[in-house]
Amino acid sequence: MADNLKMILQQLEAEKSVDRDTLVEAIRSAIETAARKPLSNKAAHVSVEVDPKTLAFNVFEIRLVVEKVTDPAEEISLEDALKLNPDVVVGNRLKVPAQPANFGRIAAQTARQVIIQKIKDAERDRIFEEFKQREGDVVTGAVKRISHGNLIVSIGQVEAVVPVREQSPRERYKIGDRIRAILVEVDRSPRGPQVVLSRTSSELVRVLFEMEVPEIYDGTVLIKAVARDPGSRTKVAVASADPHVDAVGACVGLKGARVRAVVEELNGEKIDIIRWSDNPVELCVNALNPADILDIRLNEEMKRIHVVVPQDQLSLAIGKRGQNARLASQLLGWNIDIRNEDDEREALAAAEDVSEGDDETAAEEQDPLPEDAIATDTALDAPVPTEATEDVTPEEETPEKPADAADIEPPEEEEEEETTDTPTDPKQEDSDLA
Repeated sequence: MADNLKMILQQLEAEKSVDRDTLVEAIRSAIETAARKPLSNKAAHVSVEVDPKTLAFNVFEIRLVVEKVTDPAEEISLEDALKLNPDVVVGNRLKVPAQPANFGRIAAQTARQVIIQKIKDAERDRIFEEFKQREGDVVTGAVKRISHGNLIVSIGQVEAVVPVREQSPRERYKIGDRIRAILVEVDRSPRGPQVVLSRTSSELVRVLFEMEVPEIYDGTVLIKAVARDPGSRTKVAVASADPHVDAVGACVGLKGARVRAVVEELNGEKIDIIRWSDNPVELCVNALNPADILDIRLNEEMKRIHVVVPQDQLSLAIGKRGQNARLASQLLGWNIDIRNEDDEREALAAAEDVSEGDDETAAEEQDPLPEDAIATDTALDAPVPTEATEDVTPEEETPEKPADAADIEPPEEEEEEETTDTPTDPKQEDSDLA
């Protein structure tokens, strides 16, 4: 039996890539489960020891040492215990050798199921640990099947999945097609480790450039930022750690050979390689290339960049459906506001008008009225105009005799008219009334 077990262990070790210690532990657990079946009425605790070399196993019952035995299934007398171990005392637990009966069909079936389950668990743990360490790496596999739009990719003995959200819009795969993707996530699940791949991640572009450009692999050229619109366009900002190495030229390669290899791997996705700069203004100019920039203003508090371009360059700077501006914004980490020169001029003029209006309103509210204005307002409130007040003598200004229309010197023509129209003789007035 030991020889058969050795052959089985070697076979399982080669097929399942499970180490020998794990297999031996699975056998020990299976024998322990099977041995507990016939001894379940006699012993509450059973332990099995397996020799890793010979695979010979021994079954023990765990019993409590007592002076007087009341439960033979769980206890052993001190006298019998001393025969097995001279150092034992009352209260200790002792391994008592047991000779289990021959394993029946049910016990053998139980042992088989335990071994299979242990091997599956060990295989799942191995796969999980292996792929967990490879997160962020590019893996290659073949499309095994397609389920509800998700690609099931076979990678060795593992089945990975490329969800619909992680697939490029311009790519179509058939069963058997080769696919290269980046490993983004590994999760545990009841059915085993779940390996998730992606074809839309920006890290895929970064890793592909590391594979194609030796200067990036050895650290001479650094990829500072990547902004990607999967299936359409990608912007890559690079910098050189060596002043004698051109970062952009190293990524492009001789006649564009290096960047062309990455473009072909991404099925024709356009790639813009720009020079990195720590100055946001310079980096913005490089990111919006080839559009001409007339003026750039920074708003560091709001992390916003205002860009002014010529009228004929506006669509070029913004890009199709805002793609160029959006990718540049992702690359910089700033919001970019692009306007043409006419709109900018109108906006500035409107802002100046509003500012001047606010200044005038504030000046009227804050500046006090001059003394002349106060005097004029007071004079207007009086019953006599200002001109009449200047001609009145001091005696006439006394409160006993207020100024009236008769005290004012009217023009000569007006005086004659008033003399003619106004009766001066009181007797004549009485006769007229009569």
